[in-house]
Amino acid sequence: MPELPEVETVKNVLLKEVKNKKIISATIYWENIIACPSIKEFQKQIKNQNIKDITRRGKWLVFHLDDYYLLSHLRMEGKYFIKKTSAPKEKHQHVIFHLSDGTDLRYHDTRKFGKMYLLKKQNAFNEKPLSDLGLEPWDSTLTPKYLKSKFHKKPIKTELLDQTIIVGIGNIYADEILFLSKINPKTLATNLNNKDYQNIIKFTKIVLEKAIKYGGTTVKSYQSSEGVHGRFQNHLLIHTKTECPICHSKVTKITVGGRGTYYCKNCQKEM
Repeated sequence: MPELPEVETVKNVLLKEVKNKKIISATIYWENIIACPSIKEFQKQIKNQNIKDITRRGKWLVFHLDDYYLLSHLRMEGKYFIKKTSAPKEKHQHVIFHLSDGTDLRYHDTRKFGKMYLLKKQNAFNEKPLSDLGLEPWDSTLTPKYLKSKFHKKPIKTELLDQTIIVGIGNIYADEILFLSKINPKTLATNLNNKDYQNIIKFTKIVLEKAIKYGGTTVKSYQSSEGVHGRFQNHLLIHTKTECPICHSKVTKITVGGRGTYYCKNCQKEM
C-alpha cells in the first residue's frame, strides 16, 4: 500500500502534469470509488473546475480545485495515468477526468479499493475522512507529551500504524523507525519513556524524509512518462533483512497486529 513517502512522490510528479488544467468532465466506471457526494452530484460539481494545486494530508492526495477539494486515497493498488483523451480506455481505469488540453487524468485500480471525496473547501478539513487524522510527522506539536497522551496499552508497532496518532507511517517504515530507535516492536507503547518518544519523533522524520528523497519503496503506484521509480528499498536497514546491519545477529520476523514485523532481538531488547 502506498504510504506517506509514496503519496508525496505521486503528488510531486502529478503536480507537474496537471496543475492549472481544467477538468471538463468526469466519467465514472466504478461507482464505489466515489464515496461522496452521489455520482450525479460528483460529475456536476467537478465540471469546469481548475486544478490549482495538489497537496497531501496523511496518505490522502488533496486536489485543490476552484470551489472544492478532491480527496483521493490510493489504497492497495491505485495509480494515476496521463493519457490522450483519444487513447482507448484500459480495463482497470475506473475514473477518468477529461482535461482542457485534450488529455485525461485516469485513475487505475485493479483492486477497486480506492476512494474519492469531493468536498466544499470550507468543510473538508473539519469532517471525515480528514478530521480523523493525527499529526503530520513534521508538525511542531508532535512532542513526547502528545505521544504520551495518545498512546494506548498496545504494542508500539501497532500504535505507529494508527493514523489517528501520527499520519503516514506504514509497515515498512514502522520497522525502520523502531530499529533506529532501538525499541522492540512488541513493547507496550505506554511502557516507553521520554527518550524513547523523542527517538520515535526524531527517526520518524529521518526515515520518511529519506524515503521521500528516494521516491518511496512502492512508487509503482504511480507510473508516468518521466519514469519515476521508488529506490528506498535499497536503503532499508531491517525490514525484509536476514542479518542485522549493526550486530550481525539473525533478524527475527514475527507478526504484530497482523503485520509482518522485522527486528533484531539483540539491538531491540524486550522491555
